[in-house]
Amino acid sequence: MNLTEQREEKTKLEPIIRVRRLTKIFGPHPERALDMLRQGKDKAEVLKVLGATVGVHEAEFDVYPGEIFVIMGLSGSGKSTLLRCLNRLIEPTEGEIWIGGQEITRLDDKALRHLRQKRISMVFQQFALFPHRTVLDNVAYGLEVQGVPRSERRARSMQALALVGLAGWEDKLPGQLSGGMQQRVGLARALCTDPDILLMDEAFSALDPLIREEMQDELLNLQSSMKKTIVFITHDLNEALKLGDRIALMLDGRIVQIGTPEEIVANPANDYVARFVRGVDMTKVLTARDVMKKPEPVITPKDGPRVALKQMRSSGISSIFVVERNRRLLGLLTAEAAYEATVKGERDIMARLSHEFERVSPDVPVEDILPVVANAKAPIAVIDEQEHLLGVIVRGSVLEALAAKGGEGFGNGSAAAGGVD
Repeated sequence: MNLTEQREEKTKLEPIIRVRRLTKIFGPHPERALDMLRQGKDKAEVLKVLGATVGVHEAEFDVYPGEIFVIMGLSGSGKSTLLRCLNRLIEPTEGEIWIGGQEITRLDDKALRHLRQKRISMVFQQFALFPHRTVLDNVAYGLEVQGVPRSERRARSMQALALVGLAGWEDKLPGQLSGGMQQRVGLARALCTDPDILLMDEAFSALDPLIREEMQDELLNLQSSMKKTIVFITHDLNEALKLGDRIALMLDGRIVQIGTPEEIVANPANDYVARFVRGVDMTKVLTARDVMKKPEPVITPKDGPRVALKQMRSSGISSIFVVERNRRLLGLLTAEAAYEATVKGERDIMARLSHEFERVSPDVPVEDILPVVANAKAPIAVIDEQEHLLGVIVRGSVLEALAAKGGEGFGNGSAAAGGVD
């Protein structure tokens, strides 16, 4: 199942998180602040008149099971406040937060502790590790609080450490680890209790750029197998585009747009969003699906070399893909191979098929395709997991898509041969 289909499947499910009219006011006179907001006053006016700060104002969104939902915005936009409301580390002033079928703003202390211990874990920006505890004991801390027996704590903690690539480091102290390794310990601790939901607050922003990118890749690799629901806070657009199934942008406590990475970049809701995403490299946003062309013409094994040549001449191409009736890709027939078959009186084209061409999945980022396109001698085939031919990519189709989206292309060079330009 490709990425687009996965997203569509997720949104058919019931949301695991539902937020409605969520507002948080810090400081004095919260009720008066709410009245001012209802009258259309903004955050600055509330602060000036009442000395109260609007952290979040009427946030509404759903998060679906298995989704990475990124909340981003500039410093002071309210994103971290919103995240902490989801597990009531910060108490909302108004609104509803549903986790599954449970409205958590009404939970008493005991039920709230149970929710935090069993269903939600949090990964912090500054790691929040106990310096005097070993890596293993740090990871096991949540299970220890739950009263899980020591032998089970150790076994589950070792599994979590193996997941994040820290097997063999369990007896070290946090001070003996690099920043990236310490963040892996924090992630292992969050995973150890097997929560439904991970809340990650600027989890990688304290790391060096290269380590940060490694952790992003690690999270995506883990997510492909764990399929947790993740709410991820960041101020970094590239991080949001890389990680997010959907992104919510915040300004002055309000959510101003929610959409997929491509929707956010290609169709900004207002000037603020447009300024935020200006200059983004579209090769990191668009995928093979976005730049591929319809795979026409194609032929099937019943068609002989003369039919193949006729199709190629009509379309002005020098090669053609051969597929079964259900569009499963069999190979590529070049004009030279088809001509040679006609000269020798051959009717069966199967022996003449080439398999020396590039194949990509529809969800591969364009950034990864560019070097392949620049050097390809034939069109690139876009195929699904069952090897059905979904589309073809040539240099012209990539440049056309990037130009239409206002993105950046790639350097000059010879166009790829064959296919529809």
